[in-house]
Amino acid sequence: MRPDLAIISQWIAPGSRVLDLGCGDGTLLVHLRQTRNVSGYGLEINDAKIVKCVANRVDVIQADLDAGLAHFFDANSFDYVVMSHTLQATHHPDRMLDEMLRVGKQGIVTFPNVGHWKNRLQLALHGVAPRSRAAPEEWYNTPNIRLCTLRDFEALCQEKGIDILERTVVDYAHRANVSSHFLPNLLGEIAIYRFCRGCSSP
Repeated sequence: MRPDLAIISQWIAPGSRVLDLGCGDGTLLVHLRQTRNVSGYGLEINDAKIVKCVANRVDVIQADLDAGLAHFFDANSFDYVVMSHTLQATHHPDRMLDEMLRVGKQGIVTFPNVGHWKNRLQLALHGVAPRSRAAPEEWYNTPNIRLCTLRDFEALCQEKGIDILERTVVDYAHRANVSSHFLPNLLGEIAIYRFCRGCSSP
């Protein structure tokens, strides 16, 4: 299992209901089911990944996240809604956060930090759209259409009245270090957030 998914799993209480948006092959839900007695659903658009979810006995719905979640789930249907490396690939991440907190009590997202120092250096010295280990594609074929920095994300949360409960900033291998703790927006490659609106941390 990817290290970021291992970090996410530590934030999820046993016996919870979880919705995984852009769930891939269902790895996270399988792990949570086996280790934390979690139930839930995955949403995925890729046909091949849906086949893998079915093989892994994961309840999955084929859907385009940009179309929203209202057709599938009522308010407060889940304890946690997870988006791992998917938020930046949606057309309206601000609306996506609202949808996450409509159907779930808490949200968890991970995304590449475009404010990392290597990205800044590429733009400053070479004048080209930055590429990184976390977002390696060229500007013209990247699925990442809404890249942001940690400060951008936190400003959006403040604007929307969303409370950040936990933040972990890690490198590409999902390892935390002291320097990224003190200068997260400059030295962190990947951000992992847990958040809610009008709730308290369990």
